Amino acid sequence: MEVQQKEVVLSKGSEEGISLIDIGEQLNQFRIEEVLEDLDRELVGLRPVKQRVKEIASFLMVQRLREIAGVVTEPPSLHMSFTGPPGTGKTTVAMKMGKILHRLGYVRKGHLITASREDLVGQYVGHTAPKTKEVIKRAMGGVLFIDEAYSLYRPESERDYGQEAIEILLQAMENNRKDLVVIFAGYQDRMELFFQMNPGLRSRITHHIQFPSYTYEELLAIADLMLKQQMYFFDEESRKAFEEYLKLRMQQPLFANARSVRNAIDRFKLRQAARLIQQGGRIPPTELMRIDQSDIRQSRVFKEAQLKTEKEE
Repeated sequence: MEVQQKEVVLSKGSEEGISLIDIGEQLNQFRIEEVLEDLDRELVGLRPVKQRVKEIASFLMVQRLREIAGVVTEPPSLHMSFTGPPGTGKTTVAMKMGKILHRLGYVRKGHLITASREDLVGQYVGHTAPKTKEVIKRAMGGVLFIDEAYSLYRPESERDYGQEAIEILLQAMENNRKDLVVIFAGYQDRMELFFQMNPGLRSRITHHIQFPSYTYEELLAIADLMLKQQMYFFDEESRKAFEEYLKLRMQQPLFANARSVRNAIDRFKLRQAARLIQQGGRIPPTELMRIDQSDIRQSRVFKEAQLKTEKEE
């Protein structure tokens, strides 16, 4: 891939008389800070993740400056692993990483293609290769994000074709190092086992980022941000109802952090709409934005908690 060379801004050192690279000017040219600021603004919390992304961006920036300045530099390994529970911003971070890689000239486009086992693995002989190659083709020039990557490998099934998809991915990762970045994502323990079973994958991945679950307070902030973006709001009573809802929902199985919060808000909006249409009449515009406590307390989460309490009694 032809990398667009940006002009390195040089200045004369006052004492040694040598040329110096203006890093601040280079940051402005590549506009990496914009992406990092967007990431910080769009995602609540995740400080360790944001710091790791910043470190990777800084490393790649320096590698690019070394290359432009004519310093002998080995091509950096760009493939990554994102581990952690669902709904913790892995896809969003992958999108931002694609932008960083594009602005630094490591990929041509910087777009994100998300794939799962169903997109890559076929159901019969000769079906997997064309499926996997088609996904890789669409991802060329950008980032291929494989969610729940461990589902590709099913050693318990003799007729599973996941290993074929993995081998094709390995070949593509090696042959297209200058125009394709693959990010494998999933639960940490399962991803560890997945890499143990596929040492060829582990050897090609340098950057491992662990995503922690959100705290209760962070999830409340995420809900407020989502509502604000969609021009809805909680009043005092509905805010209390949501706080109760969130505490109960976090204790249930299959809780998916921000994803579960987003799904819950979508259901609140549906109930709000049904309530307003049913009651009819004339209303102030703010009622179209306000979530009522009744829109929240209809959730099965409260009913299940009540049933559990009754059984315990």
